Amino acid sequence: MKRSIDDYPATPDDIPPGWEDDLAPVSWAIQISDDYDDAEPRVVLTVEEVGRPAEGLMTHLQPDLARRLRGAIRDALKEIGEDPGD
Repeated sequence: MKRSIDDYPATPDDIPPGWEDDLAPVSWAIQISDDYDDAEPRVVLTVEEVGRPAEGLMTHLQPDLARRLRGAIRDALKEIGEDPGD
């Protein structure tokens, strides 16, 4: 089983001002998959530079690592004074 959860197709507007020559827009996608020998479901995170399809990186996160990533993003949002949401 594979199922797409969410994705974000980045645009040049995502680059912080002043960094246009140094950074490339990076799209991301989240999926779930259990297509492994152990049949355990994992969260799949893909990041890919815009304009370079099929050259991105994928990581297959077990639930504990997916929660750790979620927590790190929540903490970073708090650190910059943003509401971390649910």
